[in-house]
Amino acid sequence: MNINGDINNKDLEEISEIKKYFSRIFTVLPKEVRERLKNLDISKEKKKILKKEIAFLSKENQMKYLDELYRLYD
Repeated sequence: MNINGDINNKDLEEISEIKKYFSRIFTVLPKEVRERLKNLDISKEKKKILKKEIAFLSKENQMKYLDELYRLYD
């Protein structure tokens, strides 16, 4: 903290809650993609990893990715 009692930027970077906040993915997957992912027959851990992988793709590419996974796991 500086003399005025305010937290400076370096101090903010050290707060674990701040680190956790900025490490999250804030992209929301479209409902249709979430539903298809939910129905995919893979483990919860694999679904969690998959969500991170496709989060920043366009909806069209997300759907293509899921189409390929459905072909593999059906």
